[in-house]
Amino acid sequence: MVEERQAIAAFAALGQEHRLRIVRALVTAGPEGLAAGALAGEVGVSGTNLSFHVKELSHAGLVQSRREGRSVIYSAAYPALSGLIEFLMRDCCQGRPEVCDPAVTALASCCPPTGDAARA
Repeated sequence: MVEERQAIAAFAALGQEHRLRIVRALVTAGPEGLAAGALAGEVGVSGTNLSFHVKELSHAGLVQSRREGRSVIYSAAYPALSGLIEFLMRDCCQGRPEVCDPAVTALASCCPPTGDAARA
């Protein structure tokens, strides 16, 4: 569960246009992530600039990296992003589920249930 201190660090990291674009690009790319050069091109920053921004996002726990041969592959830290959404939506409806319906509907359209949840 994301605590307030972690949420503040994550939102501070996301409060810069290139960093927000990086996270959105990585979320769109899926768990496979993107090579550093491809990500820099997609976001429109130099490799050095990308490295600086990714470092900030990594410190906030929102992005992770791995090596594949000579390439660095960046990917979104989905558990951290999910925790951030849960932090925002925790106790949102105060007994009125219709308040949360737009967010639930938006997430359901991109992330249909799988496994046992899909059969229910």
